[in-house]
Amino acid sequence: MNLLPHEVIETASNPEFSVIWLHGLGASGHDFVPIVPQLNLPDSARVRFIFPHAPERPVTVNSGYIMPSWYDIYSMNIERKIDETQILASASCIHQFIDREIERGVKSDRIVLAGFSQGGAVAYQAALTYPKPLAGLLAMSTYFATPTLCELTDANRELTILVQHGTADSVVPESLGKTAVATLTEKGWTAEYRTYRMDHEVCGEQVKDIASWLVHDLGRL
Repeated sequence: MNLLPHEVIETASNPEFSVIWLHGLGASGHDFVPIVPQLNLPDSARVRFIFPHAPERPVTVNSGYIMPSWYDIYSMNIERKIDETQILASASCIHQFIDREIERGVKSDRIVLAGFSQGGAVAYQAALTYPKPLAGLLAMSTYFATPTLCELTDANRELTILVQHGTADSVVPESLGKTAVATLTEKGWTAEYRTYRMDHEVCGEQVKDIASWLVHDLGRL
């Protein structure tokens, strides 16, 4: 299995739970590594956090500069025209990480996908199309880029979904977060939607909510 380069943090030996966390455009897997201790998870939690690095590629909206990117973005208008082939390929790469965790002994329903911004768009596609039940999907400051491309699987019809967005997001407008939730609802999912007084970023209150969601709402740790 040829996995993307990635960072790994384990809270204890022999993890029983995995969180695969995707960064945003121009960032790297290192970006969310510092969030692990901030979650203040219980000492009993045995979690493997995996932070993949997106491939480097030219990004049209950034004048064709080469940078870490899960897919090319052709325009930043509300329609968000993207390279659909690349986002599908990135979601397939995340499926490989899930497969590997299952091979290592973590049950599929103890695996969470999380993604920020562009990484969140990939997380939507990867989670909703995976053929085995997952524990949850965390979508942060992002949008559902592929509703017409998602070949939805019944395995994750009951997937627990938390969507978080900043009310002053200047990169991914909050309207796109609301649209994602509306689309999920139309397709039969139930998604919890939480907002924060922030721009395109992560805040302390949000981190506390993520920790609570992992421990209590998912009931896995």
